[in-house]
Amino acid sequence: MSRRQVKEKPKQIPKSWQGILWSCNIKKLDWKRDKNYIIHQVLRYGDLKDISLLFKVYSKREIKKVFKENPMKIYTPQSFNFIKNIILDIKGKSLLSQRYVSTLY
Repeated sequence: MSRRQVKEKPKQIPKSWQGILWSCNIKKLDWKRDKNYIIHQVLRYGDLKDISLLFKVYSKREIKKVFKENPMKIYTPQSFNFIKNIILDIKGKSLLSQRYVSTLY
């Protein structure tokens, strides 16, 4: 098989993700149309199993692109650093944390 193998997406968003994608009805979400929302919500609120499934649906390149080009202000400082440095391996790149981190104070 070639390196550019097409990823096979599940037809529907997993029902178990309703809690992660809490602000929408998952039956109405579309993998392509709602990609930014899905990626950020799973990175922020999902566990490692959910993130693993996310990488089966989208390529690491796609996920990194969404994370860098379409920031969402939903992360804690700790979750932002974990996702950026460990999950996506974007070490040393200057991403402005204020574009991602939401604080209560």
